[in-house]
Amino acid sequence: MTFARALRDLIHKEKTLIAPGVFDGMSALLTKQAGFSVLYASGGAIARSMGYPDIGLVTMTEVLAVLAQIVDASKLPVIADADTGFGNTLNVRRTVNEYERLGLAGMHIEDQTFPKRCGHLEDKSLVTTEDMIAKIIAAADARKDPDFLIIARTDAISVEGFDSAIKRAQAYIKAGADMIFVEAPETVGQIEAIAKHIPQPKLINMFSGGKTPLVPVDKLKSLGYNLVIIPSDLQRAAIFAMQKTLDAIQKNGNSAAIEELLTTFSERENIIGTKTYLAKDALIAKKATSIGS
Repeated sequence: MTFARALRDLIHKEKTLIAPGVFDGMSALLTKQAGFSVLYASGGAIARSMGYPDIGLVTMTEVLAVLAQIVDASKLPVIADADTGFGNTLNVRRTVNEYERLGLAGMHIEDQTFPKRCGHLEDKSLVTTEDMIAKIIAAADARKDPDFLIIARTDAISVEGFDSAIKRAQAYIKAGADMIFVEAPETVGQIEAIAKHIPQPKLINMFSGGKTPLVPVDKLKSLGYNLVIIPSDLQRAAIFAMQKTLDAIQKNGNSAAIEELLTTFSERENIIGTKTYLAKDALIAKKATSIGS
């Protein structure tokens, strides 16, 4: 079974899935070990992990390298951010081909102009509805696995208004998108209205501190939202923890003052599976000795 098929089965079975945002192999592995069944590869978090803001500075090649780590480390269905498709319709086609080749379960593309901005930043601009429709058609035509999920995101609320966002979302469904992602609704009323006007599969972005109010999962489930992504919370937690640790090291020359907040050496090695790797190496060495003697 492909990861794309597994994701569709999970959506059908569980109705509403929570996908924490990951940005490297370690965050993917920790999320899997925490019991989550689907991951979201956040383009913004990947960019920030490289030291860049989420304003379209990272290339597709750079993103692919990180996505490969995430898929390999987690062995779970991964939905990946594809920004604007990294260019025009031809770029979108290649993006779909490359994302499928890595074993991703799906991706979302957005209707911002390039360079794009984080969905909760100001001063965004959009391509025309027709240009975005062309990208969705290109994405659907390029995929080899019909289960690969193509999610269309619109950032129209803050640029053209809520009604325009709904019209765009409905047009994107007609163009062939499997799921709709209306980014940055600003009230619970807007979240409810999206559900009313878009009965098709839906994704919503939930994270603390953004434009969108936090809504309980049960409420989102009742409204028909299938996927809940939480793009940046893991990275924000990691930033805070690293800052605290660096502060202790700066003051004391070591991290002993906050040792109780750190994962132990043994815990770290268990998380990453060091003993399993070494055991496999030892077994191979034993077999080689047996054959060679």
